[in-house]
Amino acid sequence: MAASFLFYDLETSGVNPREARIMQFAAQRTNLDLEPIGEPYNYLIRLTADVLPDPEAILVTGITPQQTIDGGYTEAEFLKIFHTDIATPGTIFTGFNSVRFDDEFLRFLNYRNFYDPYEWSWKDDRSRWDMLDVVRMTRALRPDGIKWPFASDGSATNRLELLAELNQLTHEKAHDALSDVQATIALAQLIKQQQPKLFDFLLSMRDKRAVADIVSSNQPFVYTSGRYDSEFEKTTVAVHLADVPDQPGAALVYDLRYDAQEYTDKSEDDLLKTWQARHNEREFPMPVKILRYNRCPAIAPLGVLDEASQKRLAIDTSQVKKNYKKLQTHRSTLASAFQNVAQASRPSEQERLFDADKVDVDSRLYDGFFSRKDSELLARVRAAKPEDLTTTRFTFQDDRLNALLPLYKARNYPESLSSEEQMEWENFRYRRLVQGDEKSWLARFSRQLQVTAERIASQSPDKQYLLEELQLYAESIAPIEP
Repeated sequence: MAASFLFYDLETSGVNPREARIMQFAAQRTNLDLEPIGEPYNYLIRLTADVLPDPEAILVTGITPQQTIDGGYTEAEFLKIFHTDIATPGTIFTGFNSVRFDDEFLRFLNYRNFYDPYEWSWKDDRSRWDMLDVVRMTRALRPDGIKWPFASDGSATNRLELLAELNQLTHEKAHDALSDVQATIALAQLIKQQQPKLFDFLLSMRDKRAVADIVSSNQPFVYTSGRYDSEFEKTTVAVHLADVPDQPGAALVYDLRYDAQEYTDKSEDDLLKTWQARHNEREFPMPVKILRYNRCPAIAPLGVLDEASQKRLAIDTSQVKKNYKKLQTHRSTLASAFQNVAQASRPSEQERLFDADKVDVDSRLYDGFFSRKDSELLARVRAAKPEDLTTTRFTFQDDRLNALLPLYKARNYPESLSSEEQMEWENFRYRRLVQGDEKSWLARFSRQLQVTAERIASQSPDKQYLLEELQLYAESIAPIEP
């Protein structure tokens, strides 16, 4: 039984969780009525000397690497707090776009530091939820009582800072993790107050079994997703087309705005090309997308579409019924074609499992699950004293864990490194940051820094200062050729 929400937000050194790092973690626990419980959590996490931040990310957050080093916790120190005090049983981890962004960073953080990457979000009745799609569906179906922002070009936007400003919600500083948490809670309170039935229903959709019940019924349902057009408030009527091959818990769903017959004469090559193209570069609309049951999708039974919603979303239910009937005629053909397209769009085994010398082990979280034997060893690594990480024999079946072990020690306990280990760490940093000449991480960082500096040349001294600090940081960690 769920016991509390934990609204949380991260500020990171970049957008790619495979190489970027968490620099700030902030959270506030509330009860199920959204009333705050206890004091908020707010931690800086040290950036390690093998990571260079994206200058644009630092301009957004205002957090420098030096600040994290001076006042932050190591990743291992933070995770002890996280698993002891924060990830308590019954916690519903909730954020704003957290399922696709923040949760991913937490998975990689746990993976790098010898915790199971997934248990924090499901074990002991824990779960996760995301307010972004809740906001989108509320705007689409039940917008009354809430003020909705628009971008400068007149298109609908659901940016947190604009929603907070327009509805006079607490939000002292955008892109500060704790301020964003407070704004997300205030927005959740507003939606729960104005549209309690929709709020509670979407909360129940964090259970993948509840999602599967609706989707696998093969009946049309309302679906809100960032993949759909802003013109229609990111919302359509969809229906299950087929399961995704080799991806349990994933379904191909068909957008019933479109006539299935129009897609039966298109080749799989044409479908694949359109599937992989950016939205505004597609040759024709793509009526199929992947829905993942464990990502808290915003779905609802067709009955929620009242007359006002149908008009607002330009959904003609009579046309939907016609398209649904046509889909039944062509289901087998389209299901087979789009299953092939979905498989063809996935990276090949060879592309995913590169040689360890060419791909950083930090990025290989999704190469597979750990064996039971390896999982039992994780706790022993975490409990070991730094000096014992070298002398104790930890032999993992998974080569990723063997490769991560010396990195775990170097990043979290650098003062414990022997001279030989220090040399290996420096060699690793050189390979990671410098090798590759103009394609190296250091070279890419330098180019990004220059471009960013030129872009903000006439802007505030505060931003200039951030870039100066970044330059100093890069110089301080630049490895010497071994």
